[in-house]
Amino acid sequence: MNKNGQSYKPIVPAKSANKPGPETGAEWMEGRGEAKGNVSESPINRAQQRRMMKEAIKRIGEAGRREPKGKLTTLMHHVYRVDNLREAYFGLKKNAAAGIDSITWRQYGKELEKNLENLTERLKRGAYRAPAVLRVYVPKADGRLRGLGVPALEDKIVQSVVSQIFTAIWEPMFKGFSYGYRPGRSVHDALDALAVGIEQRSINWVFEADIGKWRSSEEGTPQGGIISPVLANIYLHYALDEWVQRWRKRDAQGPVIVVRYADDFVVGFARPDDAERFQLELRERMEKFTLKLHEGKTRLIEFGRYAASNRKKRGESKPETFNFLGFTHICGKRKDGRFVVMRKTMRKRMQAKLKDLKQEFRRRVHEPLKEQGTWISAVLRGYYQHYGIPYNIDAMESFLHHVRRLWRRALSRRSQKAELTWEKFEKLTAHWLPRPRICHPYPNQRLSKRFAL
Repeated sequence: MNKNGQSYKPIVPAKSANKPGPETGAEWMEGRGEAKGNVSESPINRAQQRRMMKEAIKRIGEAGRREPKGKLTTLMHHVYRVDNLREAYFGLKKNAAAGIDSITWRQYGKELEKNLENLTERLKRGAYRAPAVLRVYVPKADGRLRGLGVPALEDKIVQSVVSQIFTAIWEPMFKGFSYGYRPGRSVHDALDALAVGIEQRSINWVFEADIGKWRSSEEGTPQGGIISPVLANIYLHYALDEWVQRWRKRDAQGPVIVVRYADDFVVGFARPDDAERFQLELRERMEKFTLKLHEGKTRLIEFGRYAASNRKKRGESKPETFNFLGFTHICGKRKDGRFVVMRKTMRKRMQAKLKDLKQEFRRRVHEPLKEQGTWISAVLRGYYQHYGIPYNIDAMESFLHHVRRLWRRALSRRSQKAELTWEKFEKLTAHWLPRPRICHPYPNQRLSKRFAL
């Protein structure tokens, strides 16, 4: 600060870099702009920093692809570089929960440059120590509690940079059937790959599994950390994916498909003996890496093109269904009689969402109708965007029906003098509540060739 209490004027470099130019990766320097506010920064500077960081991350990935078995030894300077830490800070969620030190995004940004310089020095000297992770518990749909870890804000910054570096290194190594928390891949890509694999290959048995426990509750990566998904993917790449790839090529007697999203995965088999052997050997593999399958979410069922006819010949009921990534998968038929994997919204997911909306309606009961309508309209559009897949229109219509009832019940409690008639409410819902629509194409229309099964 100067004598008048004002921020220093912009600082320009005293000399130029030896080899100017962004592509050289040689010595570089830049000035510091005039401070105007706590966390504000020129969009042009931000764009330049973002581009430089992406170029550096890209070079790391290219080096890893050139020498897959080589060692990358000069990465730490990317972590403690101030511009990278600054970009990671601005990439964090502003309203996210604070960690154990209770420092929020805005509080840290009040002296952003000073804090980042201090963090950089500690990282350079090897003196940085990640603070303890704040442990919180949130209720799950089944009534149990899910443990989450909330890192301190400064640790989120470091994790963000390291996560991008790790992603650049390991992304080319990951298998094609792994979809969770990877750039350019989504839940719907995994769902489409699974549906196409079952429909187009002679799959008759489906093994659905969920990794329940990772070591103990005090070890491993805390759920909620920025770097946790990347570390989990790396661990499962070696513990599960590479083993599954070898197993289906060398040990399987028939076709096998695999789709994994984080710790949930589904394996399809043509032969029941392959499925039985896979189960036994998988459990041994999991124990070797101190992992354990969730008994309540792991099972083998008869499912596929000929499952219904085979079960009918044996005098058994319709094929069982299985759940994956929020959808219940059902053996169905198109209008022309061809086999199709039909996917419906999981009942538990819908009930949990309606329960949350019921509480939110009560909380907003005295808000103006325009604010309520704007909010519920956004909720429904987001819901349709996720669940709006082919053959799921009936489930979305059911969801809208229940939302209408919840909203009318909440509005009826605003006043004891006049009851909200259905005629008035119909006009209200016609204006604010969008109708369900299919937002996604059929799986075989969207599935890209780069997504391997």
